[in-house]
Amino acid sequence: MKTKYIKLFVIFVLLFSLTGCTKYLKDVDNKVAKNEETGQNLPSNILCQPEDQKTKDTYYEIYDAYIKEYQEQLEKEEISQEEYDEQVSKLVDIDDLPKCSQFNILSGGYDGIWETIFVKPLAWLIINLDVIVKNCGLAVILTTLLLRLVTVTFSKKTALQSEKLKEAKPEIDKIEKKYKGKEDQQSLINKNQETLMVYKKYGINPMSGCLFALIQIPLFFAFYEALNRLPILFEEEFLTFQLGTTPLTAMMNGQIHYIIFPILVTLASYYSFKLNSTASMNGQQAESMKMMSNMSVMMIGFASFTLSCGIALYWITNSGFTIVQNLYVKRSKKNGTSK
Repeated sequence: MKTKYIKLFVIFVLLFSLTGCTKYLKDVDNKVAKNEETGQNLPSNILCQPEDQKTKDTYYEIYDAYIKEYQEQLEKEEISQEEYDEQVSKLVDIDDLPKCSQFNILSGGYDGIWETIFVKPLAWLIINLDVIVKNCGLAVILTTLLLRLVTVTFSKKTALQSEKLKEAKPEIDKIEKKYKGKEDQQSLINKNQETLMVYKKYGINPMSGCLFALIQIPLFFAFYEALNRLPILFEEEFLTFQLGTTPLTAMMNGQIHYIIFPILVTLASYYSFKLNSTASMNGQQAESMKMMSNMSVMMIGFASFTLSCGIALYWITNSGFTIVQNLYVKRSKKNGTSK
């Protein structure tokens, strides 16, 4: 894949990931509404009706307060009738939404490319798997595995590139040593040409390893959006864990056992990054890459405290699949059965 196509892909991802994002429900005092039991912020653009009556009542109360405030502003002539109608129209009546069991990809009509093509189909898949297996947590795990199976060709290529780079490392090291300290243009050209010859010898395409990483970006954000906007996430549990709450919120409420999610996320990320390391860099480059990987793992670990357990479950399953696949590719490469 050429650099220009990668740039276009990144622009595409950024454009569509900025549309259809989760919007949170706020009361008239501009405070974000929360689920009383889980502490989860309630989205205002949910995809289907909550089944929990307490959650429904929260939406009703906030919407009624908004309408009352707008009516008072209208009576005082602080806003016009058109402004009143516009503000009221922004309030989504949850009774107009389909029940989650009746939700389909076309529910709500066309809502932009990002939401219509990525978020809604993913939400629909999670809902239907939840109906089959009778548990949202299992549905999240199965959806993650299905997505990884669909993209297994790309992820396998990434793992193979890592193994091929390790195999080519001795020859690349010789080239690095040969041109060490030589900064003239001709030496740099010769160094690049010899390196490319080694890549060609071992069938290495430096850019192909980036393809799966680029595919992962929209998938992660689509998962994040779908789970955030599905009421079933904060209405169901998985192995006694409430999927909608965050480990930080749970721990602040005395549920210390929720720390298992940040621990598993951190460990899964660490081993996933470790197995994906190319081991083709030398000296300062290798140290810098190792430091960046460790910093990334630490950032992901800290971030997992504030992400819902449903998102953490996706991350753990996704990283776990990567670890198993990389170990399989490594073993197959060693036995000479992987291409």
